[in-house]
Amino acid sequence: MKTLVFFLEEPSAQRMLEGVLPRLISQDIMVRYVVFQGKSDLEKQLFRKLRLWQHPDSVFVVMRDQDAGDCRVIKMRLAELCRQAGRSEAFVRIACHELESFYLGDLAAVERGLGIGGLSAKQGRSQYRNPDKLGNPSEELGKLTGGRYQKIAGSRSIGVHLDPDNNLSPSFNALVAGIRRVVES
Repeated sequence: MKTLVFFLEEPSAQRMLEGVLPRLISQDIMVRYVVFQGKSDLEKQLFRKLRLWQHPDSVFVVMRDQDAGDCRVIKMRLAELCRQAGRSEAFVRIACHELESFYLGDLAAVERGLGIGGLSAKQGRSQYRNPDKLGNPSEELGKLTGGRYQKIAGSRSIGVHLDPDNNLSPSFNALVAGIRRVVES
């Protein structure tokens, strides 16, 4: 049985993935989450966790927020840690700039998940057509939802409604494409 192992910087990413993955993978694939206490903890422990992983037939996904860094530099650094740990097949995905850009790319999911009417009609606004370009998506989502979005509970509520085939966040689409690629191989 194939195991899909996610190395994540925060619990909210796990909550989002728990909602999305059932629509992306078959039930015969086991999913495991290794959640860290932020990006520096992920980078500090990633090598050791990958190196010591014992379960055969595992596929690794490393995911973290870009925040204020250069996404290419972050991705190269994480990919190098994977390579050094003997797991060069692991793939790295960066949420540009934050996980919340995934949610801003699918305002219908936010509307349904948080029970706030009228949000999906705002999807055509310029700032939501490519939410990866927003400097502070979590702040934008907080304003848009009148403060109702809370990181972990919101990720759980919104994640089950995210449409893997209809999202305007390029970084979300790259994550989905990567997951589909590894589960099909």
